[in-house]
Amino acid sequence: MNPYAEFTSRVHSIIATLGSDGVIPADLLLDRVFFEPPRETSHGDLATNAAMVLAKSAKMKPRDLAELIGEQLQKDVDISEVEIAGPGFINIRLAGSWWPETLKVILQSGNDVGKSDIGKGIPVNVEYVSANPTGPLHVGHCRGAVFGDALANLLDHIGYAVTREYYINDAGAQIDTLASSAYLRYREARGEDIGAIPEGLYPGDYLVPVGEALNETFGASLTEMDEAERHSIVRDVAVEMMMAMIREDLKSLEIRQEVFFSEKTLADPKNDMIAAAIDTLREQGAVYVGKLPPPKGKLPEDWEDRDQTLFRSTDYGDDVDRALLKSDGSYTYFASDIAYHFDKFKRGFANQILVVGADHGGYVKRMTAAVSAITGGKGELDIKLCQLVRLFRDGEPVRMSKRAGEFVTLRDVVVEVGKDPVRFMMLYRKNEAPLDFDFVKVKEQSKDNPVFYVQYAHARANSVLRNAGEAMPDLNLDPASLANADFSLLADEGEIEIIKLLGQYSRTIESAALAQEPHRLAFYLYELSSVFHSHWNRGKESPQLRFINPNKRALSEARLGLIQGVINILANGLGILGVDAVKEM
Repeated sequence: MNPYAEFTSRVHSIIATLGSDGVIPADLLLDRVFFEPPRETSHGDLATNAAMVLAKSAKMKPRDLAELIGEQLQKDVDISEVEIAGPGFINIRLAGSWWPETLKVILQSGNDVGKSDIGKGIPVNVEYVSANPTGPLHVGHCRGAVFGDALANLLDHIGYAVTREYYINDAGAQIDTLASSAYLRYREARGEDIGAIPEGLYPGDYLVPVGEALNETFGASLTEMDEAERHSIVRDVAVEMMMAMIREDLKSLEIRQEVFFSEKTLADPKNDMIAAAIDTLREQGAVYVGKLPPPKGKLPEDWEDRDQTLFRSTDYGDDVDRALLKSDGSYTYFASDIAYHFDKFKRGFANQILVVGADHGGYVKRMTAAVSAITGGKGELDIKLCQLVRLFRDGEPVRMSKRAGEFVTLRDVVVEVGKDPVRFMMLYRKNEAPLDFDFVKVKEQSKDNPVFYVQYAHARANSVLRNAGEAMPDLNLDPASLANADFSLLADEGEIEIIKLLGQYSRTIESAALAQEPHRLAFYLYELSSVFHSHWNRGKESPQLRFINPNKRALSEARLGLIQGVINILANGLGILGVDAVKEM
């Protein structure tokens, strides 16, 4: 049960009734009226801004309107106290009977705890990773992969129809470089001494298996082909093997995507989606031929002082207009990206989320402008930037991977510390903030290691149930049975604090999903674990607070129901983050 949503609905009804009775103007807009946690717990359980946001349209002073609303709230049997604070904030304290019912609903919800239909089945496309298939994934890709996967899980949990997508950049100069690098490894596999890898090619030894596979499949025949035919074969084999490696890298983190979209298909002569996208923009008057002014400062090497086919990006919020065609008549990367997002829109995704690295900051305005233009304002692209990950080992910077040649790979990190620490810690900072990842710290068994602390809370809670089964073998510990316990017996302040925090779970899920900030869930799980551990420790010093007391069966059953509630929430939240809810540690 989500008390914030429930009492928001109730205050909406109160305002509607006051309007229909002529006390205040009718049909006030209520979209900004909601309940949230008060700034200080001493102020109550919930607070609403209703009077503050409605005062102007109601033509009343905020405090006067708050008094009217508060008078009606005080009649609610689930509210024990209403307080008008400051200029017109309304704080409420819920009746004691509310919290037992909250715990009961959590136990009855099982795996569906926190789910809602806010998304109403609206399709959302979440694209993440989309790394160039030119080598293994590095730790920067790791953060975007985990963030995108957790965000997709959150949106799915509140009722959106989520599609997880990967854009394969299998066209362009970087793929030509990959093919040349793989051919060099093929020659090496044929017994040739290739010497040092030339500058400009990919040096990592991850391409050695590609060369060996080419040699095994084609033998000497590749050397006898003309360059264009050989290049095409080597390119396709290399991309296929790189994508297989990337999929394995993602699998190690339990990252899954349903759609893998090939960039090459965009410019297929039989169905040139890029040309079609440009034509669509042209029909809307968003394409023209002209010259771009030189950029300020040092001119980049690719700047051209000539007439170009340009997109009127500035008409849609960008800083400058953007080129769609290169001087040789080929499409720019920007044109390809427009066509790709237009294809998503035509596939039914008016709502698109793209997760990219911080180095794509300059990409945001141009692509949001393009999507707005080509969809006639019906499509929306939300680009989420993931900042850098800095790797340390006990405080010392970690050197690059020998296998990759230039960076630390995702696989290196997962192999050393495991999936769970990687996933949780990549989400334990807001995506827009830099993240420090210390190989030693994430393996510590202490409160300072968030992933251990949360998993340990889940394991500790499960150990309580196991101990209860041994101490009281005739007690039914099935969650459905525990849901019928007399939770009114839970009167200790520590127990009530846990229940109140459990009651915040649905709101946390909704706010994290709608704000597209998975770190909110990670923070919540840590807070819940901290409160649970603290209460458990109190039981060591105060026997009357212990969860198991064979002489007080009803109280033990209620407390074990509380334990099951903690297990439900921790397991559900960890599942959304993609972290295992371990039962023993």
